[in-house]
Amino acid sequence: MTKSGQVKLRHIVPSMVTVFAICAGMTAVRMSLDGRIETALYFILLAVFLDAADGKLARFLDTASPFGAELDTLADFFNFGIVPGMLLYNTLYIGTEFDNLGFLATLVLAVCCALRLARFNLSLRSDAVTLKQSDYFTGVPAPALACLALMPIFMHLNGWETTDLPVLRAIYIIGVGFLAVSTLPTYSIKHASISRAYLPYAIIAAMVLVVCLMVYPWATLITVNILYLGSLPLSYRAASKA
Repeated sequence: MTKSGQVKLRHIVPSMVTVFAICAGMTAVRMSLDGRIETALYFILLAVFLDAADGKLARFLDTASPFGAELDTLADFFNFGIVPGMLLYNTLYIGTEFDNLGFLATLVLAVCCALRLARFNLSLRSDAVTLKQSDYFTGVPAPALACLALMPIFMHLNGWETTDLPVLRAIYIIGVGFLAVSTLPTYSIKHASISRAYLPYAIIAAMVLVVCLMVYPWATLITVNILYLGSLPLSYRAASKA
């Protein structure tokens, strides 16, 4: 802040990106209410991208602040705890005989997301609570929680709508919520490193992933979710040996 009480534009850019993420989440809710599920999912994916971008911008511009951190937490809870639950309920459960079960599952999902974010905020202020250690997070982070929880909708859009297993879906959604509040070590991409010799292959793999997301979005997201779930035992073993 300047002596005249004015704020430099670079100080509010990260918070503006966070607000855009909230707008993307709210738009996803509207699209789901209108029955435009695919568009709603695209807006959630946009919110995931903006969530990653605001923190990077704050560090790059050296404008990190307690206000920005609190706003980011509120945005994460709404975009990755509330919105996915509303999409799941509106798409798969509302108007069916299992609507109460679906609401319960999405309620647990939202509460687990809130608890994880509260624990994360506490870990930033206290050394007694550790949520992030070196190359690992403790529990599934909020953006990954949302993507995992939305797996039933990805499967539905990928042509598996004839497989109607509402009880199994609810158990899966609740299980994903428990992963977020668990103490399971999970890999952190932020702290991952790669040998220079493998850098060209990593770039090619990232390019292939982007192309697949554009051409086969739901099949690609299903594959990414399965790979992430498969990495959980590996991250637990690796963290135990570290």
